[in-house]
Amino acid sequence: MTAVLTEAPLPAAPVAAAPGRLRIVLRRLLAAKGVLVGGVIVLLLFLLAFGGPLITKWDYATPDYLALRQPPSAEHWFGTNGLGQDVFAQTVRGLQKSLVIGLLVAVFSTVVASLVGACAGYFGGWTDRALTFLVDLLLVFPSFLIITIISPKLKGAGWVAFVFLLAAFNWMITARVIRSMTRSLREREFVRAAQFMGVHSLRIIVRHILPNVASFLITDATVAVGGAVMSETALSYFGFGVRSPDVSLGTLLAAGTDQAPVFPWLFYFAAGLLVLFVLAINLIGDGLRDALDPTTEAARPARTARTARTARTVRSTK
Repeated sequence: MTAVLTEAPLPAAPVAAAPGRLRIVLRRLLAAKGVLVGGVIVLLLFLLAFGGPLITKWDYATPDYLALRQPPSAEHWFGTNGLGQDVFAQTVRGLQKSLVIGLLVAVFSTVVASLVGACAGYFGGWTDRALTFLVDLLLVFPSFLIITIISPKLKGAGWVAFVFLLAAFNWMITARVIRSMTRSLREREFVRAAQFMGVHSLRIIVRHILPNVASFLITDATVAVGGAVMSETALSYFGFGVRSPDVSLGTLLAAGTDQAPVFPWLFYFAAGLLVLFVLAINLIGDGLRDALDPTTEAARPARTARTARTARTVRSTK
């Protein structure tokens, strides 16, 4: 008789083995007022940034020579600047540019951090040493100074090159955290079982390692959006980011700083939107951290309730 060998299914990773986890996370998110408030604010800001240009007849670069430095009015909702350009059109254009840059920087840096950190933590050995050395080397470099040196040489490349330049110095700390988490996960039973079955290392990283650090990556990427917008604003404020004739929140703040005491609408609309966005992102980040991390204070009531239900079930079966 010939024995037929069949490949046993791999043990499922803990994330996939808990179908009720998504419901628990959603319940915590809905119960977190900060997430709801922050989410509504961010949604409204995105609608303003991408829908604002559609509801105004003025282009951000078109001047109105009959209205120079005019205060907010029915014709120009946020007033005009010294060139007669509509401040509302410029503000929504600047907000749009800053949001796009912040999102792209957060996505690119999170992808790089997750791959580098997971590979370093999983493979160990010379791979870990080489990647860790690269991370430490980039952390030592003064990123702001390097960006200010390289950015002027990328004038012809546009803001896309600026996105990659920001992302290149925005992933190292996250990669170190992912590396530490991966070193712990690679000793778990489901990873050992996958290795024993001959599953390719990259497949293990994608299917088993990264899903189990996804909660941290989601929270970190959310907060990174706010940090990237702040970095873009600071660099553009000093002339090393988005350049004329395009605008961002940083360029609007730079143009309106000196005139703020006399013409406050040139500064405070852009500044207010920036503060509002960063505050909303922080509210969302805190709420996501509480909802996705079972060790936080916000998660304790849910754990206590589950423990009580389990105890009642055990007593009822006796």
